[in-house]
Formats: sequence, C-alpha cells, structure tokens
Amino acid sequence: MAKGVRQSAKPAEKQADKAAVVVDNRFLFSKESYKIMLVGLVVIVVGFLLMTGGGSNDPNSFKPEEVYSWRRITLAPIVILIGLGIEAYAIMRKPKDFKPVEEKTA
Repeated sequence: MAKGVRQSAKPAEKQADKAAVVVDNRFLFSKESYKIMLVGLVVIVVGFLLMTGGGSNDPNSFKPEEVYSWRRITLAPIVILIGLGIEAYAIMRKPKDFKPVEEKTA
C-alpha cells in the first residue's frame, strides 16, 4: 500500500449500507389527488377566461365600464384564488389508502 493513503470503510460495511436503502416506486400523489388537481386547474383557467376581453378596435376610444367591470375586477380573481385553494388542498390531502413504506431487512 502506498504511503499516506488511507483506507475508507470496510467492504462489509459498504454492503450493509447499500442493503439498508429503501426504494419507493409509488407515485407522488394518489389518483384522487391528480383528479382534484385537474379540477383546480380547470377552475383557474375559467378565472383567466373571465378576465379576458374589454378590448376595442378603435385605439382612440376608452370604455371604462368594459375594462373595469365587476366580472374582470372582482369575480375573476376570486375564481382564480378558489382554483389555487383547490390545488393546495389536492397537494396537502392525505390519501385514504396511505401505507408507509416498511424497511425490508434480510
């Protein structure tokens, strides 16, 4: 062995460390959570669609009743926030069939 070279952990210890690794091949979220996320995304898109419009073909005319309508200023942001709340719920909810992964020891 070369002078000044240190040996790392013993080979048997390295194999024991590799055996203790647990791999979880499940999806990050349950099927129901993905469905709820899709509903939340649809609600957000509806909110943005409610916010569209109010444009004019004539650049010299300005119609504040179209631009600052209740639908665009109040309703659309509320719908978007509801959609974001649905997304947060879908991410945070615990699935009904949740089972923690158990370590398998040999």
